[in-house]
Order: sequence, then C-alpha cells, then structure tokens
Amino acid sequence: MSRSAAQQVAHWARIGRELEASRSISHRAIAAVLDGRREYDARTEHEQAVVRAEWAERITERREGLDLAQEFESVGRSYVELNQNGNVIRHSATAARPVGT
Repeated sequence: MSRSAAQQVAHWARIGRELEASRSISHRAIAAVLDGRREYDARTEHEQAVVRAEWAERITERREGLDLAQEFESVGRSYVELNQNGNVIRHSATAARPVGT
C-alpha cells in the first residue's frame, strides 16, 4: 500500500474499532465482499461499516494516484479545470489559457 505510517495506523484503527464492536464480523466475509465474491447488502451493519472504511481508503489511494493532466496531454486531449480562484482554465493539447482569451 502507498499509505504513510500515520495513514496505515488510522486505517487499521478504524477497522479494529469496527471489528471490536461486533464479534460476529468475519475477516474472510469482509475480504469476500471486497473481492466481489459476496454481496454487500447481505452483510450485517457492522460488516458493511468495515467494507465502507476499506472502500474509502481504496478510493482515496486511487484518486491520489491519478495524474489526468499528464494522461490527457500525452494523448493530445484538451480539458478544462478550475484554478484556485474559481476561474475556468482551458488546456489545449499545446498550452493552457483562461477561458475567454
């Protein structure tokens, strides 16, 4: 995993709290849901909470690993985004410029 030590501790603390809250949670059952071998809706409320915590971690890791600007530029695709001031910036395949210029 690409978590820092602090992120890893926080992740397992969340999972541990959920596991301790319900002794009926099976690690295998949670892994089966995460792997797509079991249905989420068939899990208990506590098991679903553990699954949601893991999903949140995985989504954060994937989102942080994205570099869409580089990906779009490498295939010559234009895109738009907001800058820190909320202005729309249009990026062409060759250069970035504010919308309306």
